[in-house]
Amino acid sequence: MTSTNSLDDALKERIQTAYRTWLESRGFRSRRGQREMIATIARVLTRGAGERRIAAIEAGTGTGKTAAYCLAAIPIAQALDKRLVVATATVALQEQIVLRDLPDLAARTGLEFSYTLAKGRQRYVCLKRLDDQLRADAQDALPMFEASSDDARMTYQQMLHAFARGEWDGDVDGWAAGVDEAHWRGVTTDHRGCTNQRCGFFRQCPFFKARASLDKADVVVANLDLVLADLSLGGGAVLSDPADTIYLLDEAHHLPEKTQQHFTFRLRLRATLQWLEQVNAHVGTLAQRVGRPAELMVPIQAIAALTEPLGGALRELIALVARLEFTARDDDRQLFRFANGMVPGEFAELAAAAAHEMDRLGAQVDSIHDVLQSVVDGERSWENAHEAEDWLGPIGAHVNRALGAAALLADYADRKTDEPRARWITRVLFDNGDDFDVVSAPLQPGSLLETALWSQAYAVVCTSATLTALGRFDRFLERTGLVEHALAQRIPSPFDYPRIATLEVPAMAADPRDATAHTDEVVRRLPELLALERSALVLFASWRQLNDVVRRLPAALTEQLKVQGNGSKQALLAAHREAIDAGRHSYVVGVASFSEGVDLPDDYCRHVIIVKLPFAVPDDPLDQAMAEWIEAQGRNAFYEISLPDAAMRLAQACGRLIRHEGDHGRITLLDRRIVTQRYGARLLDALPPFRRIT
Repeated sequence: MTSTNSLDDALKERIQTAYRTWLESRGFRSRRGQREMIATIARVLTRGAGERRIAAIEAGTGTGKTAAYCLAAIPIAQALDKRLVVATATVALQEQIVLRDLPDLAARTGLEFSYTLAKGRQRYVCLKRLDDQLRADAQDALPMFEASSDDARMTYQQMLHAFARGEWDGDVDGWAAGVDEAHWRGVTTDHRGCTNQRCGFFRQCPFFKARASLDKADVVVANLDLVLADLSLGGGAVLSDPADTIYLLDEAHHLPEKTQQHFTFRLRLRATLQWLEQVNAHVGTLAQRVGRPAELMVPIQAIAALTEPLGGALRELIALVARLEFTARDDDRQLFRFANGMVPGEFAELAAAAAHEMDRLGAQVDSIHDVLQSVVDGERSWENAHEAEDWLGPIGAHVNRALGAAALLADYADRKTDEPRARWITRVLFDNGDDFDVVSAPLQPGSLLETALWSQAYAVVCTSATLTALGRFDRFLERTGLVEHALAQRIPSPFDYPRIATLEVPAMAADPRDATAHTDEVVRRLPELLALERSALVLFASWRQLNDVVRRLPAALTEQLKVQGNGSKQALLAAHREAIDAGRHSYVVGVASFSEGVDLPDDYCRHVIIVKLPFAVPDDPLDQAMAEWIEAQGRNAFYEISLPDAAMRLAQACGRLIRHEGDHGRITLLDRRIVTQRYGARLLDALPPFRRIT
């Protein structure tokens, strides 16, 4: 191991030798862009003390960025005795790196390194909870917050049998049929509900099996959510300490949005009132089942005393919220957004009172969880002590819910102005009433990333095929707080786009802003467009239009469609590939989430049809708040937010077509605004140089 932080000759030669060896063994030619990316990453990672080791690199499709960043970073991480954490936004890329890219590099470069996959605990089934869900006595005794329906129990039974036969490893992403989110919550857990080695299912536990080699691996492949969760706990709680870690964040264009989601607070008001009753009932039942020990009765009595004032504060909040002037969004949802994120004084005072009581309640529930943990650890002797393990998870869930509720209420009480936030309330309408979903989300995730990541990590490389918008890094760097800290480099794709791909904009009669007329025209045109090729990917901007169009297509054509939502993403794409391999026609239909993470090379996708320019939904409260904040500074929200974001999404959608140098195909955009509106030329110029037919 070298003690220097510089890129010395020996380390440089090791990287170059590994690259040459890999190229020769694969029969590849050296690519200029790939060499540039390796060199840039090597320089950034070996900067001296006191320098920020941060890079933002856009590497066009075909650069071979995974191999480039691994070939540069693995030898350097080993030389510096740092752990390399590669994090992605999608499961597909995560699995590609672990199952294909890293094994290939380990076999063909001469580099010796170990690697493993890391996912969050809640991506794995908890065998204890799965067993509880299938035991009638446990169903009767334990507060499983959502009762198991017949459909859920059937799914649980299938999971148990598949796991027992070795056909499933307990990872939700590997459950081909897909699973309802509510059903999955019933059979997974978090750190508060896990008894670790004291669990009777510990030796078979999918989570701990997956984590067994985490501390010893040179390379850990994770996802952005897990990295953010670890950083929010101070770093080093799940992954390695940030100061000893080199982070390679792939698909990094998701990082700002992921950070916003991770630090968003939300609370359902009426559901929280009902939950208060559950807490009282559950802790009372717990006390009875374990013989009412004194150390439990003190917090249980405190919870009973706190329920009334907390419930009163929440009811006052509900009455105040009900008087707000909501705007209808659809048949069962209405929205109220606080202008500039500012909460009125009366609302803030009620939120402060509720936050104070919620904090006290959470502390008491947490003390019950601590007592249960001590019983499970064998530090206390109880009547029916075996019950403690069963109750640890449900009580832990109560703790988490109290902490989340207290965070939201405190946020509304403080009315922070130093950190811009969007605050809004959605009124959700049911057949028998309504509820209010109260939300607070950060507008500028860059400050959060600076505190948790940029200032703490040894080094960070952000990369993606789409980090720029309209040819510039400005939007990404501002959102991530890296305007002054990152080296930004753009590496173009090596593909000969004018020769291998066309982009056509037909002479559409309807403007997409006339939703009915545009949908009618898409219904008429789509059968003819799909008939041009045996395979296609059709991308819609909204579920409403997708469902409307699919419903109205000829039955013979719909039989050939693989529509998003009908089973898991992996199963749908597998069925599509099987149909194409068998010589049949097959067309994948989806919304924005299918604009990336979908790899359909060659005959699997010869035609990408983009139904509408991917502008954000105009009534999204977070986007509205961001536009309001930008315009308050005298800036133009459309040209600084809406247009760059649409340009990035459009580039991602077009990027589904050409997956390697020998690929070819066509793109059709059914939105005439790209040629009729002034901003259209900027969108076109930001795309690869396809041969245009307009």
